[in-house]
Amino acid sequence: MRGMIFKGDREVEVLNFDDPIPGPGEVVIEMKASGMCGSDLHPYRLGQQEVIKSMGFKDMASRGLDESAPVIGGHEPCGVVAETGPGVNPKAFRKGDRVMVFHYEGCSCCNECRTGWTQLCEEGAAPHGLILHGGHAEYMKVPASCLVHLPDGMSFAGGAAVTCGTSTAWGALLRLDISARDQLVVYGLGPVGLSAVQLASAMGVEVIGVDISTSRMQQAIEFGATHVINGMEQDPVEQVHKLSAGKGVSCAMDCAGTEITRLQAIRSTSTWGKIALVGIGNQLSADAMKDVIRRQRTIIGSYTFSEVAMKNCAQFIVDHDVKVDDLFTDYWRLDQADEAYKSFDKQSGGKGVFIF
Repeated sequence: MRGMIFKGDREVEVLNFDDPIPGPGEVVIEMKASGMCGSDLHPYRLGQQEVIKSMGFKDMASRGLDESAPVIGGHEPCGVVAETGPGVNPKAFRKGDRVMVFHYEGCSCCNECRTGWTQLCEEGAAPHGLILHGGHAEYMKVPASCLVHLPDGMSFAGGAAVTCGTSTAWGALLRLDISARDQLVVYGLGPVGLSAVQLASAMGVEVIGVDISTSRMQQAIEFGATHVINGMEQDPVEQVHKLSAGKGVSCAMDCAGTEITRLQAIRSTSTWGKIALVGIGNQLSADAMKDVIRRQRTIIGSYTFSEVAMKNCAQFIVDHDVKVDDLFTDYWRLDQADEAYKSFDKQSGGKGVFIF
């Protein structure tokens, strides 16, 4: 089979790999869609090992893996069960099932793994597309425990979005305990931020979007945002307060991951406001008394989502007719991988996906 690897320094390569054979408790997925996530740009630019170190994951050697062996990239996989190994319950998964892949593997025994938070595994999580083979390939072998059924009515591309970016937004909304009584401001209208706009709007929440891209701001309006603010042209904190009777909104989400937007998200909220930090990287610099304590604000770290949340997110999208496919602006074939990532690296468009 063919699979794409990140070489670092903005280079990718499509290589030939042995076709995977499922072992006990494992399944092989015939890939139908594999999404491109903003976090894929880290191994694309820096290389696999640098990202493993920076993210604090255990290195490959400590897991008995060959650090020199190429690892297939991509952690938003969606496809069809092609083959099941011994011990896979046929009542759970069988050949032909449409499935999404939860993109972490753990020890399966600790409390975090048992509750579906494998990325927080006490023994150290191993993400697909970085330490273990990912979805930018024709086939992918994973434990059956990583699979979630793709609901009827959802496309494979939509399922790929749910396996990471869209469910990350869903997870943050759950952490905020948001409802139609709230006003929400979303800083950063990339795929995760736009997913937050879509999902929160479907919940009946009034949403304000902040970005510096006019095309993303327009997309946010199309996805249900009531207001959008250009952070390059206006002071977003000032504008958010104007749009919320001078008090600030009840909830904020930072999907940009910069020091500036994190502080702006905090200062956009009212007294008792809740802020979910979602974007990866950089520091948080806030005045503990002025920005947090005296305003009784709650700052929440939101790191992706649980397997149960992924399943519930997908069902919510189907039940509420959320147009998750509209997130995608670019569809690629695997042999276009170099062109696809060069385009995605510019960060001027929307979300890309490989279709098989």
